[in-house]
Amino acid sequence: MKNSQHLKAYVQMHPDNKMAWYLLGKEYYKNGQFGKANYCFNQAGEVYEAFERSKVPAEMLREYENGLLESARERQQTGLRRRRVLLALMVLLLMLIPAAVAPGFGQGGTAGPATEEAAVQAGGEPQAAGEQQEHPEEPASLAFTAVGADAAAGGQGLAALLRGEKTPSATALLGMKRSGQWLLWKKGLPLAATVARQGNGRALYQSYDPAACECQPPDAAVIQKEAGRWQDRQEELAVLWSALRAFKSAKGSLPGSPADLVKPFPANVLGGVTPRMKEAFPALRAAAAALEGTAPPAASPPPSAAPGSAAPGQGQGSGAETAEGAELPFFREPLRIMVDKQKHRLALASGNIILRNYPVGLGGDKTPEGEFAISDKVVNPNGRDNGEFGSRGMQLSDSNYAIHGTNEPESIGKDESLGCIRMSRKDIEELFAMVPMGTKVTITGKGSLPEELIVPEERYPSDSPRNQTNPHKVYHWLN
Repeated sequence: MKNSQHLKAYVQMHPDNKMAWYLLGKEYYKNGQFGKANYCFNQAGEVYEAFERSKVPAEMLREYENGLLESARERQQTGLRRRRVLLALMVLLLMLIPAAVAPGFGQGGTAGPATEEAAVQAGGEPQAAGEQQEHPEEPASLAFTAVGADAAAGGQGLAALLRGEKTPSATALLGMKRSGQWLLWKKGLPLAATVARQGNGRALYQSYDPAACECQPPDAAVIQKEAGRWQDRQEELAVLWSALRAFKSAKGSLPGSPADLVKPFPANVLGGVTPRMKEAFPALRAAAAALEGTAPPAASPPPSAAPGSAAPGQGQGSGAETAEGAELPFFREPLRIMVDKQKHRLALASGNIILRNYPVGLGGDKTPEGEFAISDKVVNPNGRDNGEFGSRGMQLSDSNYAIHGTNEPESIGKDESLGCIRMSRKDIEELFAMVPMGTKVTITGKGSLPEELIVPEERYPSDSPRNQTNPHKVYHWLN
């Protein structure tokens, strides 16, 4: 497989070398990748015809191939040394720069995930990237984004990252594992690659895929720590972004302040807002207003922040900023809930990225399938946190079904309910904090979600919200 990788790199550098295409096709054929082999043979054209008909000795082909590979390896090693030195200097320089380079959402810009269909080779023309900065006490270094690990490994997925005029000098790409149609967002995503912008308008792409090279990034521990902070921030921005859109859908206008999202029951769109969310609110509201084609009130941005003028962020699969220049978050698609009856899983997703995948208890055929929405969010249903509905409940549309806690934790993973969706206490409290009122819920029996759980040790902030109980109603959900 290493020969295939080196030959692939060679034909990318020399696409007119038909002999190289032919040799790459032979490698793919030998590895059983017949579709790729046929593509390469088509590119080889008359070389394929000549060599297949003349039956050139295998030793001669191997000698020619070894020459190409040796040349490619030497070039790769030279380029790798240059990239390591450049990246080390760049990281050192960026760590010394004050955090006020480009404020983003308060002090943290976002970059969106690149799509796996995109393909920009190392050294290709850059087209855009988002920027990342942490809070004032967290010095900025690299910008961050996340892509499918399979896309990052081959240098793919860069078209959506490198698009536009404002590009950070260095961006770290975190790799998300793929499971079927889904990408899995887990805490501590590994560094998959880096992209460093050069002064001549080109970009250097360095993969850290173990299958592609034996290389380690400089200051790996520092980069991983900053990546963790970036991931935490993106989750909070995803929740705020979804809440803004849900509020607009329900009320016809955007909220004027974070306090509008956490009013007492039944107007509790969210369970609570974090300091990061309060800081990001003006810029994110401006982005939502621009996306809807409405101008935010003049008094919305605080006089000292003005974060809406930041460099462009990127949404899922497409880097973009609104017409007014307000930045869009990484998780651009609203959060939604998917329930898989076959696998007893409940996933929280944005687009094709799963942020959480919980085990749940169901009711078999008694649990309905179809499309619903969260219509009621209540803390301590029926006045108790240890009753049959646990400490949190979220009703599904105008029905007797709900997603709630349980006083029978041993029923998780089984079909023992009368139709409702049961979750453990920690899981339901985290989900309650992350999804706004109006969140779409899809229940299916097709087994479409991954088996693999995505439940972090360090949970999303989910303190018990005030004034979100409902003492005036007795709930009779089909537990």
